Amino acid sequence: MAEDMVGTIKYEEEIIEVPRGLKLFTCSWVPAHTEPKALVFLCHGYAMECSISMKDTAIRLAKAGYGVYGMDYEGHGKSSGLQGFVPSFEKVVDDCSDHFTSICEKKEHKRKLRYLLGESMGGAVLLLLHRKKPQYWDGAILVAPMCKLADDMKPPKIVVSVLTMLTHVIATWKIVPTTDIIDIAFKLPSKREEVRSNPLCYKGRPRLKTANELLNVSLDIEKNLQQVSLPFIVVHGGDDKVTDPSVSELLYKTAASSDKTFKLYPGMWHTLTSGEPVDNIDIVFADIISWLKERTEVRSSSRLEREQKGDNDTQFRMAPTEKKL
Repeated sequence: MAEDMVGTIKYEEEIIEVPRGLKLFTCSWVPAHTEPKALVFLCHGYAMECSISMKDTAIRLAKAGYGVYGMDYEGHGKSSGLQGFVPSFEKVVDDCSDHFTSICEKKEHKRKLRYLLGESMGGAVLLLLHRKKPQYWDGAILVAPMCKLADDMKPPKIVVSVLTMLTHVIATWKIVPTTDIIDIAFKLPSKREEVRSNPLCYKGRPRLKTANELLNVSLDIEKNLQQVSLPFIVVHGGDDKVTDPSVSELLYKTAASSDKTFKLYPGMWHTLTSGEPVDNIDIVFADIISWLKERTEVRSSSRLEREQKGDNDTQFRMAPTEKKL
Protein backbone atom coordinates (compact mmCIF):
# COMPACT_ATOMS: atom_id res chain seq x y z
CA MET A 1 0.00 0.00 0.00
CA ALA A 2 1.43 3.39 -1.03
CA GLU A 3 0.78 6.40 1.17
CA ASP A 4 1.34 10.14 0.68
CA MET A 5 0.35 13.47 2.21
CA VAL A 6 -1.34 16.22 0.18
CA GLY A 7 -1.38 19.13 2.63
CA THR A 8 -3.77 18.06 5.39
CA ILE A 9 -5.04 15.09 3.33
CA LYS A 10 -3.66 11.56 3.60
CA TYR A 11 -3.66 9.79 0.24
CA GLU A 12 -3.34 6.01 -0.10
CA GLU A 13 -3.50 3.61 -3.03
CA GLU A 14 -3.64 -0.17 -3.16
CA ILE A 15 -4.09 -2.95 -5.70
CA ILE A 16 -6.72 -5.52 -4.75
CA GLU A 17 -7.51 -8.82 -6.46
CA VAL A 18 -11.11 -9.79 -7.18
CA PRO A 19 -12.33 -13.42 -7.31
CA ARG A 20 -12.19 -13.65 -11.12
CA GLY A 21 -8.47 -12.89 -11.02
CA LEU A 22 -8.39 -9.22 -12.02
CA LYS A 23 -6.20 -6.74 -10.16
CA LEU A 24 -8.05 -3.49 -9.51
CA PHE A 25 -6.59 -0.16 -8.43
CA THR A 26 -8.10 1.51 -5.36
CA CYS A 27 -7.32 4.82 -3.69
CA SER A 28 -8.47 7.06 -0.84
CA TRP A 29 -8.20 10.62 0.44
CA VAL A 30 -8.96 11.17 4.14
CA PRO A 31 -8.40 14.07 6.57
CA ALA A 32 -4.98 13.50 8.14
CA HIS A 33 -5.67 14.83 11.62
CA THR A 34 -9.40 14.38 12.23
CA GLU A 35 -11.99 11.64 11.98
CA PRO A 36 -13.96 11.77 8.71
CA LYS A 37 -17.46 13.20 9.14
CA ALA A 38 -18.79 10.57 6.73
CA LEU A 39 -17.64 8.38 3.84
CA VAL A 40 -17.97 9.23 0.13
CA PHE A 41 -17.41 6.60 -2.57
CA LEU A 42 -16.47 7.71 -6.09
CA CYS A 43 -17.84 6.12 -9.26
CA HIS A 44 -15.93 7.54 -12.22
CA GLY A 45 -17.14 7.98 -15.79
CA TYR A 46 -16.53 5.95 -18.93
CA ALA A 47 -12.90 6.05 -20.17
CA MET A 48 -11.86 7.99 -17.03
CA GLU A 49 -10.27 6.93 -13.72
CA CYS A 50 -9.98 8.07 -10.11
CA SER A 51 -6.42 8.99 -9.14
CA ILE A 52 -6.01 11.85 -11.65
CA SER A 53 -9.42 12.58 -13.22
CA MET A 54 -11.26 12.71 -9.88
CA LYS A 55 -8.39 13.93 -7.72
CA ASP A 56 -9.72 17.49 -7.45
CA THR A 57 -13.19 16.23 -6.51
CA ALA A 58 -11.70 13.96 -3.84
CA ILE A 59 -9.48 16.68 -2.37
CA ARG A 60 -12.34 19.19 -2.17
CA LEU A 61 -14.47 16.66 -0.31
CA ALA A 62 -11.63 15.55 1.97
CA LYS A 63 -10.86 19.18 2.85
CA ALA A 64 -14.53 19.52 3.78
CA GLY A 65 -14.00 16.68 6.26
CA TYR A 66 -15.07 13.54 4.37
CA GLY A 67 -13.24 10.26 3.82
CA VAL A 68 -13.20 9.65 0.06
CA TYR A 69 -12.65 6.29 -1.63
CA GLY A 70 -12.39 5.32 -5.28
CA MET A 71 -11.66 2.37 -7.55
CA ASP A 72 -10.76 2.13 -11.23
CA TYR A 73 -13.13 -0.25 -13.03
CA GLU A 74 -11.96 -3.21 -15.08
CA GLY A 75 -10.34 -1.88 -18.27
CA HIS A 76 -9.96 1.62 -16.81
CA GLY A 77 -7.09 3.58 -15.30
CA LYS A 78 -4.56 1.49 -13.41
CA SER A 79 -6.78 -1.60 -13.15
CA SER A 80 -6.16 -4.69 -15.25
CA GLY A 81 -8.21 -5.61 -18.29
CA LEU A 82 -8.22 -4.41 -21.90
CA GLN A 83 -8.29 -0.60 -21.85
CA GLY A 84 -11.76 0.81 -22.51
CA PHE A 85 -13.38 -2.62 -22.48
CA VAL A 86 -16.39 -3.31 -20.26
CA PRO A 87 -17.45 -6.92 -20.96
CA SER A 88 -20.04 -6.88 -18.18
CA PHE A 89 -21.54 -3.84 -16.48
CA GLU A 90 -22.95 -6.13 -13.80
CA LYS A 91 -19.43 -7.22 -12.83
CA VAL A 92 -18.28 -3.60 -12.62
CA VAL A 93 -21.12 -2.97 -10.16
CA ASP A 94 -20.25 -6.12 -8.21
CA ASP A 95 -16.59 -5.07 -7.95
CA CYS A 96 -17.55 -1.63 -6.62
CA SER A 97 -20.12 -3.07 -4.24
CA ASP A 98 -17.66 -5.57 -2.75
CA HIS A 99 -14.85 -3.04 -2.30
CA PHE A 100 -16.98 -0.18 -1.01
CA THR A 101 -18.84 -2.50 1.38
CA SER A 102 -15.55 -3.83 2.77
CA ILE A 103 -14.61 -0.27 3.73
CA CYS A 104 -18.01 0.53 5.24
CA GLU A 105 -17.92 -2.62 7.37
CA LYS A 106 -14.62 -1.80 9.05
CA LYS A 107 -15.11 -1.36 12.79
CA GLU A 108 -14.11 2.32 12.75
CA HIS A 109 -16.65 3.05 9.98
CA LYS A 110 -19.70 1.15 11.18
CA ARG A 111 -21.49 4.23 12.54
CA LYS A 112 -20.48 6.63 9.77
CA LEU A 113 -22.89 7.79 7.10
CA ARG A 114 -22.03 6.45 3.64
CA TYR A 115 -22.64 8.32 0.38
CA LEU A 116 -22.10 7.47 -3.27
CA LEU A 117 -20.92 10.02 -5.86
CA GLY A 118 -21.19 9.07 -9.51
CA GLU A 119 -20.25 11.07 -12.60
CA SER A 120 -21.73 10.29 -16.04
CA MET A 121 -21.43 6.49 -16.48
CA GLY A 122 -20.54 6.43 -12.79
CA GLY A 123 -24.07 7.71 -12.14
CA ALA A 124 -25.37 4.50 -13.72
CA VAL A 125 -22.97 2.47 -11.57
CA LEU A 126 -24.28 4.37 -8.53
CA LEU A 127 -27.94 3.69 -9.32
CA LEU A 128 -27.24 -0.01 -9.82
CA LEU A 129 -25.31 -0.15 -6.53
CA HIS A 130 -28.43 1.30 -4.90
CA ARG A 131 -30.64 -1.25 -6.70
CA LYS A 132 -28.34 -4.07 -5.53
CA LYS A 133 -28.60 -2.97 -1.87
CA PRO A 134 -31.60 -0.60 -1.63
CA GLN A 135 -31.22 0.17 2.08
CA TYR A 136 -27.43 0.15 2.41
CA TRP A 137 -26.47 3.67 1.25
CA ASP A 138 -27.40 6.88 3.06
CA GLY A 139 -27.41 9.19 0.06
CA ALA A 140 -26.19 9.84 -3.45
CA ILE A 141 -24.65 12.64 -5.48
CA LEU A 142 -25.37 12.22 -9.18
CA VAL A 143 -23.26 14.41 -11.48
CA ALA A 144 -24.64 14.48 -15.06
CA PRO A 145 -25.65 10.83 -14.62
CA MET A 146 -26.01 8.40 -17.50
CA CYS A 147 -29.72 7.83 -17.03
CA LYS A 148 -29.99 8.23 -20.79
CA LEU A 149 -27.40 8.89 -23.48
CA ALA A 150 -28.06 12.06 -25.46
CA ASP A 151 -29.61 11.24 -28.85
CA ASP A 152 -26.64 12.79 -30.69
CA MET A 153 -24.36 10.25 -28.98
CA LYS A 154 -26.22 7.24 -30.38
CA PRO A 155 -25.58 5.74 -33.83
CA PRO A 156 -28.63 5.37 -36.12
CA LYS A 157 -30.99 2.53 -35.12
CA ILE A 158 -30.06 0.39 -38.14
CA VAL A 159 -26.38 0.70 -37.20
CA VAL A 160 -27.18 -0.24 -33.58
CA SER A 161 -29.05 -3.34 -34.81
CA VAL A 162 -26.15 -4.50 -36.97
CA LEU A 163 -23.55 -3.82 -34.29
CA THR A 164 -25.62 -5.66 -31.66
CA MET A 165 -25.61 -8.78 -33.84
CA LEU A 166 -21.82 -8.57 -34.08
CA THR A 167 -21.25 -8.05 -30.35
CA HIS A 168 -20.37 -11.67 -29.60
CA VAL A 169 -18.12 -11.97 -32.66
CA ILE A 170 -15.95 -8.84 -32.51
CA ALA A 171 -16.65 -7.65 -28.98
CA THR A 172 -13.41 -5.70 -28.50
CA TRP A 173 -13.29 -3.97 -31.90
CA LYS A 174 -13.28 -0.15 -31.89
CA ILE A 175 -15.88 0.33 -34.60
CA VAL A 176 -18.73 2.22 -32.95
CA PRO A 177 -19.24 5.57 -34.74
CA THR A 178 -19.62 8.36 -32.16
CA THR A 179 -18.81 12.03 -31.68
CA ASP A 180 -15.51 12.80 -29.92
CA ILE A 181 -16.71 12.83 -26.31
CA ILE A 182 -13.78 14.93 -25.05
CA ASP A 183 -14.63 17.79 -27.42
CA ILE A 184 -18.26 17.98 -26.29
CA ALA A 185 -17.81 17.09 -22.62
CA PHE A 186 -15.10 19.54 -21.50
CA LYS A 187 -15.79 23.24 -22.03
CA LEU A 188 -12.22 24.43 -21.39
CA PRO A 189 -9.69 23.57 -24.14
CA SER A 190 -6.97 23.24 -21.48
CA LYS A 191 -8.98 20.49 -19.78
CA ARG A 192 -9.46 18.67 -23.09
CA GLU A 193 -5.70 18.62 -23.58
CA GLU A 194 -5.20 17.47 -20.00
CA VAL A 195 -7.47 14.47 -20.59
CA ARG A 196 -5.86 13.68 -23.95
CA SER A 197 -2.39 13.72 -22.35
CA ASN A 198 -3.49 11.46 -19.47
CA PRO A 199 -2.34 7.93 -20.45
CA LEU A 200 -4.81 6.42 -17.97
CA CYS A 201 -7.80 7.74 -19.93
CA TYR A 202 -9.07 5.75 -22.90
CA LYS A 203 -9.30 7.85 -26.06
CA GLY A 204 -10.27 5.47 -28.87
CA ARG A 205 -13.68 4.74 -30.34
CA PRO A 206 -15.93 2.75 -27.99
CA ARG A 207 -15.38 -0.99 -28.19
CA LEU A 208 -18.39 -2.84 -29.53
CA LYS A 209 -19.34 -4.80 -26.38
CA THR A 210 -18.70 -1.76 -24.18
CA ALA A 211 -21.03 0.42 -26.25
CA ASN A 212 -23.70 -2.29 -26.18
CA GLU A 213 -23.42 -2.59 -22.39
CA LEU A 214 -23.70 1.20 -21.93
CA LEU A 215 -26.72 1.46 -24.20
CA ASN A 216 -28.55 -1.42 -22.50
CA VAL A 217 -27.80 -0.11 -19.01
CA SER A 218 -29.00 3.40 -19.84
CA LEU A 219 -32.24 2.00 -21.28
CA ASP A 220 -32.75 -0.14 -18.17
CA ILE A 221 -32.15 2.77 -15.80
CA GLU A 222 -34.43 5.12 -17.74
CA LYS A 223 -37.27 2.58 -17.42
CA ASN A 224 -36.81 2.19 -13.66
CA LEU A 225 -36.25 5.72 -12.35
CA GLN A 226 -39.23 5.39 -10.02
CA GLN A 227 -37.42 2.66 -8.06
CA VAL A 228 -34.81 5.10 -6.75
CA SER A 229 -35.57 5.54 -3.06
CA LEU A 230 -32.47 6.89 -1.32
CA PRO A 231 -31.84 10.60 -0.58
CA PHE A 232 -30.09 12.22 -3.54
CA ILE A 233 -28.99 15.38 -5.26
CA VAL A 234 -28.65 15.36 -9.04
CA VAL A 235 -26.67 18.13 -10.74
CA HIS A 236 -26.62 18.61 -14.51
CA GLY A 237 -25.41 21.15 -17.05
CA GLY A 238 -28.11 22.74 -19.16
CA ASP A 239 -25.97 22.46 -22.32
CA ASP A 240 -24.86 18.85 -21.74
CA LYS A 241 -24.47 17.03 -25.08
CA VAL A 242 -23.37 13.67 -23.61
CA THR A 243 -26.08 12.69 -21.14
CA ASP A 244 -29.63 14.01 -21.25
CA PRO A 245 -30.44 16.64 -18.57
CA SER A 246 -34.19 16.19 -19.13
CA VAL A 247 -33.90 12.61 -17.85
CA SER A 248 -32.14 13.84 -14.70
CA GLU A 249 -35.15 16.09 -14.17
CA LEU A 250 -37.41 13.09 -14.79
CA LEU A 251 -35.45 11.15 -12.16
CA TYR A 252 -36.09 13.98 -9.71
CA LYS A 253 -39.81 14.04 -10.49
CA THR A 254 -40.49 10.29 -10.52
CA ALA A 255 -38.08 8.78 -7.96
CA ALA A 256 -39.67 7.31 -4.86
CA SER A 257 -37.20 9.23 -2.65
CA SER A 258 -38.76 11.63 -0.16
CA ASP A 259 -35.50 13.60 0.07
CA LYS A 260 -34.43 14.65 -3.43
CA THR A 261 -32.86 17.72 -5.02
CA PHE A 262 -32.30 18.73 -8.65
CA LYS A 263 -29.90 21.46 -9.77
CA LEU A 264 -29.73 22.50 -13.42
CA TYR A 265 -26.93 24.89 -14.39
CA PRO A 266 -27.78 26.85 -17.58
CA GLY A 267 -24.87 27.11 -20.00
CA MET A 268 -22.74 24.45 -18.31
CA TRP A 269 -21.56 21.34 -20.16
CA HIS A 270 -21.14 17.70 -19.16
CA THR A 271 -18.08 17.68 -16.88
CA LEU A 272 -19.37 19.96 -14.13
CA THR A 273 -16.64 19.13 -11.60
CA SER A 274 -13.58 19.42 -13.86
CA GLY A 275 -14.26 20.78 -17.35
CA GLU A 276 -15.83 24.16 -16.54
CA PRO A 277 -14.21 27.49 -15.57
CA VAL A 278 -13.26 27.46 -11.89
CA ASP A 279 -16.07 29.84 -10.89
CA ASN A 280 -18.63 27.37 -12.28
CA ILE A 281 -16.93 24.43 -10.58
CA ASP A 282 -17.02 26.34 -7.28
CA ILE A 283 -20.80 26.83 -7.66
CA VAL A 284 -21.38 23.12 -8.25
CA PHE A 285 -19.23 22.05 -5.31
CA ALA A 286 -20.85 24.61 -3.02
CA ASP A 287 -24.20 22.92 -3.74
CA ILE A 288 -22.79 19.40 -3.30
CA ILE A 289 -20.96 20.12 -0.05
CA SER A 290 -23.92 22.06 1.35
CA TRP A 291 -26.17 19.09 0.59
CA LEU A 292 -23.74 16.70 2.30
CA LYS A 293 -23.30 18.99 5.31
CA GLU A 294 -27.04 19.35 5.95
CA ARG A 295 -27.55 15.57 6.05
CA THR A 296 -24.33 14.68 7.85
CA GLU A 297 -24.76 17.17 10.69
CA VAL A 298 -28.27 15.99 11.57
CA ARG A 299 -27.23 12.36 10.88
CA SER A 300 -30.64 11.70 9.34
CA SER A 301 -30.37 8.11 8.20
CA SER A 302 -33.08 5.47 8.27
CA ARG A 303 -30.32 2.87 7.98
CA LEU A 304 -28.57 4.06 11.16
CA GLU A 305 -31.91 4.14 12.97
CA ARG A 306 -32.66 0.56 11.89
CA GLU A 307 -29.20 -0.65 12.93
CA GLN A 308 -29.41 1.16 16.27
CA LYS A 309 -32.81 -0.40 16.93
CA GLY A 310 -31.43 -3.82 15.96
CA ASP A 311 -28.50 -3.42 18.37
CA ASN A 312 -30.84 -2.36 21.18
CA ASP A 313 -33.19 -5.28 20.51
CA THR A 314 -30.27 -7.69 20.55
CA GLN A 315 -28.96 -6.30 23.83
CA PHE A 316 -32.46 -6.53 25.34
CA ARG A 317 -32.83 -10.18 24.29
CA MET A 318 -29.38 -11.05 25.68
CA ALA A 319 -29.87 -9.26 29.01
CA PRO A 320 -30.02 -11.71 31.94
CA THR A 321 -33.42 -12.13 33.58
CA GLU A 322 -33.80 -12.06 37.37
CA LYS A 323 -35.09 -15.30 38.91
CA LYS A 324 -37.39 -15.24 41.90
CA LEU A 325 -36.66 -17.76 44.67
